[in-house]
Amino acid sequence: MVDTTSEQTQVRDYPELSLLVIAPAGCGKTETLALRVEGLLSRQDVKSPQRILVTTFTNRARDNMRDRLSRYLTPHQMREAVTVCNFHGLSARIIQAHGNVVGVDPALWTMPQSDWVAQQCRARNLKSLSADVQSKISSVKRHGFSDEQVLAELERSGNEYAVGIERQRQSERRLTYDDLPRLAELILANDEVTRLYQRHFGAVIVDEFQDLTPQQLRIVQRIGYGRTTYAGDMAQGIYSFAGARPELVMGQLQAECSKTIEFAESFRSSPAVLKAVNSLSDMTGGQTLTAANPGSWPSDGFAGCINFTDTEEEARYITQFCAGILSQERAPRQRIGISARTKYRRRFVDQAIRNSGLQYSLWDEGVLDRSIAQKIRSMLREITLDKFRNADDPPEFVRQAARLDEEQDPDERTALSNAIDWCVDLLRDNVTPDEVEKRIQIGDTDSLITQGGVHLLTGHAGKGQQFDWMIIVGLEEECLPNYHAVSNAEIAEEARTFAVMLSRARHGVLVTSSDVVPDDYNPKRPKQRSRFLENVAPTMMTSRQEIRDWLAAADWQAIAAK
Repeated sequence: MVDTTSEQTQVRDYPELSLLVIAPAGCGKTETLALRVEGLLSRQDVKSPQRILVTTFTNRARDNMRDRLSRYLTPHQMREAVTVCNFHGLSARIIQAHGNVVGVDPALWTMPQSDWVAQQCRARNLKSLSADVQSKISSVKRHGFSDEQVLAELERSGNEYAVGIERQRQSERRLTYDDLPRLAELILANDEVTRLYQRHFGAVIVDEFQDLTPQQLRIVQRIGYGRTTYAGDMAQGIYSFAGARPELVMGQLQAECSKTIEFAESFRSSPAVLKAVNSLSDMTGGQTLTAANPGSWPSDGFAGCINFTDTEEEARYITQFCAGILSQERAPRQRIGISARTKYRRRFVDQAIRNSGLQYSLWDEGVLDRSIAQKIRSMLREITLDKFRNADDPPEFVRQAARLDEEQDPDERTALSNAIDWCVDLLRDNVTPDEVEKRIQIGDTDSLITQGGVHLLTGHAGKGQQFDWMIIVGLEEECLPNYHAVSNAEIAEEARTFAVMLSRARHGVLVTSSDVVPDDYNPKRPKQRSRFLENVAPTMMTSRQEIRDWLAAADWQAIAAK
């Protein structure tokens, strides 16, 4: 057990079932929700035979929540009183139990095991059209449409590829991940089925409410309206591309919930990092955060901002900065995240880190467990780039070479299918099988997250993670904010993406920009510094000498120990 803050105690002890918790990054949200569940059970606000439904967005968040709950609940309570699942898992359960309500017999339909729509786009060699096709299908299915209505909407859109893929899905009696919440919503439109779930779940917990799509919110509210605890942070709402609508959702939650409890103390980040995060609060709508124990951070932490002449100078400086921190005399076991708005903008630093000899993990590449890695390696040694290109159906050629149909274990099959998709994308980009094999990283998500050294990732991939140090690359207009962001709402989401990257850092953060950034059309493309630096740069050290002095004077023994 841990000492609880006054806000956590309020959440645990609040007697009503309906509650809104505003918990910014690093404020102990997962711990707070575990305490909330403990409080509901210990007061018998929810008692047998009812259970508490806890929903998350990712498998990792689900597993983290289960781990945290196990510290407060007995094994019997974990087994009999709580159901923890992500939204796809919840939707799948509803379909498997009551699919007949909408004419879906789960025994006759194939449940999703991989991104089937993406595979069909690859099979059709859609390349640059693929993203639009997938987006169109996903957006239509975020409504409570029947199969017939989905097809009619896609036909109205005029996207022939999307129509063809959806027709094939229906004819093959196959469900995709986008179909799961769609069908769950249709099933829960049946009042009799909904009453079963309302009786079964006495209370609901929703983690990361800002990531809810309106469809997911409708599912939650059908099951637990007025009996749900929602926790999250509007300043971390960065998934509009996946259908999230933070402002719309927030308005509905404020109307539903009887009380709001706000957190403002960070247990994760140093005062210097929080000062940078707070500088964006006018744009992100976030809380003004303070460090829970500011005196515990050596030198108050670090925040630096440097503009470079070109990306070569930038990459060289960042590599030296990382090498200095990870040296034996300083903090060799710590973790440094290097993040950019896009993988493309980060590529110069990636190459410099690869050539540096520093230990690094590339989050964009294939991190496979040993059994899957062995199967993928065997497959890659059997094929050539020419055989792949000349195959009638290149993705199917790779699936056959990897013997996907022979894999019986559902989890192994899903992991192998995802690994095959990763290989196909690289082979389509003319990466040789030998080079693909070299990019395989052995491990799992847990080992990647805890591994020391340098971690290369994008802003969205880093959400929910933390690093001892963060380096954020590419603070230029058209990169961050991204050139697609035009409206005020889109610019605000870009600011939130930047704030999320900053808030991953514990000890310190370095932000960089470059006057010249090469692209596919111009090797010397001039760039303008990001508008976000007007807010952030004044909170940071901007002189290279000042940064050198801080690094030289820092108590590295204390930093390494914290």
